Amino acid sequence: MIERQETGQRMSRIVKHNGTVYLCGQVCADATQGITEQTQTMLDKVEALLEQAGSDKEHMLSATIYIKDMKDFAEMNAVWDNWVPAGHAPARACVEASMARDVLLVEISVVAAVKE
Repeated sequence: MIERQETGQRMSRIVKHNGTVYLCGQVCADATQGITEQTQTMLDKVEALLEQAGSDKEHMLSATIYIKDMKDFAEMNAVWDNWVPAGHAPARACVEASMARDVLLVEISVVAAVKE
């Protein structure tokens, strides 16, 4: 069975299937901020969605991070490294990408397991 939450015309914010949680791409809460703040609020949104889906940071399986400019890579990683629980880092890819809105500096897509 596939369960979709917060479904609109274009996407669902959460999709669950066979004990796996798929989150739609998450961006920051305030795009006027710099990379550190954008990364932190983006991850805060991921954490809230994982909780809503019955998962958490320790159950992340993979993360794909899209960053507007690799010059911000180290600052983004500093926030990421403090956010991910020790010993629970997911498989991860990080690529430089054009963003849907010019002010966005970072976006993430996460797959996680449901907590048992």
